Amino acid sequence: MLEALPRSNFSHTSFQFRCFPELQEHRWILALLFFLCFLSVLLGNSLLVYVIRRVERLHSPMYILICMLCVVDILVVTTILPNMLLTLLFNWSHISLAGCLIQMFFTHFLSSLESTLLLAMALDRYVAICRPLHYTDVMNSSMFLKLLLFTLLRSVSIMSTLVVLAGSLWFCGSNTIQHCYCDHMALVSLACTSKERNHAAGLAVIICFVGVDIPIIFFSYMKILNVVLQAAAASEDRLKAFHTCSTHLMVLVCFYLVGTITFLSGGLNIPIATGINTLMGVMYILIPATVNPIIYGVRTTEIRHGLQRLFRLRAKRILSLKVLPSGKVQA
Repeated sequence: MLEALPRSNFSHTSFQFRCFPELQEHRWILALLFFLCFLSVLLGNSLLVYVIRRVERLHSPMYILICMLCVVDILVVTTILPNMLLTLLFNWSHISLAGCLIQMFFTHFLSSLESTLLLAMALDRYVAICRPLHYTDVMNSSMFLKLLLFTLLRSVSIMSTLVVLAGSLWFCGSNTIQHCYCDHMALVSLACTSKERNHAAGLAVIICFVGVDIPIIFFSYMKILNVVLQAAAASEDRLKAFHTCSTHLMVLVCFYLVGTITFLSGGLNIPIATGINTLMGVMYILIPATVNPIIYGVRTTEIRHGLQRLFRLRAKRILSLKVLPSGKVQA
């Protein structure tokens, strides 16, 4: 009892990450792989944002949502990967409690934004295919403002509560976070005080995002499938609807499959090996951000044609320049 008293009056204010300790001998290879992923995320998503901004035909709700999704992917990966690379390359693994909580907020906040955007994209397709006559009335600037307000209120309130509860804990034991970034449950597991409120908050996140968003998205695509199957068998609109929805479903699977397992394992205390849990937490961020621009860029005809058109215009502009012997450039 006498030994417990000093410990109860002490709480760590700095922590260190333990990022894939089993693979420390190969950390340079890990760093290279993560750097290539980071580069792919930045280039792929930036290119998609550039194409959607430059091609006027793509200034419609669905493509604006895709553009917003790309921006969120860039931000969420930038929140964790630079610090991960420093940890792997130079063993700069220390972080203050304040820095940890800030990283935690933005990581979970941006992930919740991505969930809301995927929900909005499903509803957009539902209105476009199931209620086409009302599409322009429903998907307008007023709806976007309401969506933005709903997203901010839901994400900020829930994630702020999550972070405040985590920051109120006492950390009098180990200060080693068994993760590559400041994940909520990875930090909470180090607390030496009651964690019941934190586990409850974690379950609230699962209910508010996984438990609400996924059923609505599932219902939307079931209605879309029902409408599409009632259309003419060889209709071009039917094939286009199938193609568009299958593209969205690929992105949804990439985001929610790993994310649901990660959240449930932490929120329900499902025993998963530390290394696997860390890998799932990282892949939950990296996989959607890496594959989204590939899926949308390759499978979405309008984006692919817009990209090809921009490349043709750029190539034509370069070929139209003639360099004179004096070194002057003449159009």
